Amino acid sequence: MPISFFREAFNRAAAARRREAEVYITETLMRFDDRTLKSFGTSRQELSRKRGI
Repeated sequence: MPISFFREAFNRAAAARRREAEVYITETLMRFDDRTLKSFGTSRQELSRKRGI
């Protein structure tokens, strides 16, 4: 059964908002120092890869 037009539109909008949130979170995390990032279980290099740098 095909997905309805409204369901597909909702799914695409939700995916777009999820990507926006990931960008926002990554940018915010990049402002922390390396020691704090390590305590969060991530690194500046890992965040840079997520950003596409």
